[in-house]
Amino acid sequence: MNHNSAILVVGHDDIIDNSLFNYFKAHNFKKVYSSFRAGLDVLNQGAVRSFLKSKRIDYVFLSSTRSGGIAANQKYAAEFIYSNLESQNNIIHASYQSNVKKLMYFAGSCAYPKETPQPIKEKYLLTGPLESTSEPYSVAKIAGIKLCQAYKRQYGFNTVVAVPSTIYGPGSDVDITTAHVIGALIGKFHEAKSRNKNEVVVWGSGKPRREFLYADDFVDACLFLMNTYEDAEMINVGCGFDVSIKELAEMIAEVSGFKGKIVFDRTKPDGTMRKLMDNSRIKRLGWRPKIGLKEGIKKTYDWYAQTKESKR
Repeated sequence: MNHNSAILVVGHDDIIDNSLFNYFKAHNFKKVYSSFRAGLDVLNQGAVRSFLKSKRIDYVFLSSTRSGGIAANQKYAAEFIYSNLESQNNIIHASYQSNVKKLMYFAGSCAYPKETPQPIKEKYLLTGPLESTSEPYSVAKIAGIKLCQAYKRQYGFNTVVAVPSTIYGPGSDVDITTAHVIGALIGKFHEAKSRNKNEVVVWGSGKPRREFLYADDFVDACLFLMNTYEDAEMINVGCGFDVSIKELAEMIAEVSGFKGKIVFDRTKPDGTMRKLMDNSRIKRLGWRPKIGLKEGIKKTYDWYAQTKESKR
């Protein structure tokens, strides 16, 4: 890629979409498009093909068009599987037809089996049942992985499949009904502190462990892989360590200044108990993250607090 390359970021105004788009705009890439900002109907194959050809797109970053945390996965299961299947089919096929130079597809750690050795290696895909709370979304992500690999194998279309851990940072969704866990907890703790509440309720037991990647590190990894990686095998993109939801909640409480009680609602689902990915392959290639979790959470919380303050 260079500053004259035509780049399309496909997403739904989420942290992945915004982080990539904002990076390219801030670094003076001249022809950068976001499917969301451009109003592109990614569920319409004709519209997708017309857009790619008219803009002469060189590189595509293909993220989810619907995603969210446990609550959103349970409430919008049909939309999550339909929208992602339809949009990724359209984008991948039209990109091949339009002679796109390279397409990067983002899967997710939920594509791996619920019960699998830790840390999770790429070869563990399809070796066991999926976590039920996110199964429809996970099935769509697995289909996208296999579609990219099939187009690479059969047509020689240059696709790369990256499997990032949960991305967070300024611009994260903080709506507790749709957000992933960091965004949801930041929203909860900020509200509790602002309203002088005595407690914050967190879904589940607090025992599940999760891995997180700060948005700037994620973008850096994307650029690294887009410029250097050509393998058909998907590749994990993560920091290499995880924390329990209890530890995460305590960290966000400290950053926010909340002094009350943290209550874990065990009637709510935990999801998969652990999803730590093996990042040894990308480390061997020469990439490593730079932002620690506590530093990243503080940056994200400060952004959110400033955003809320500016809306008053």
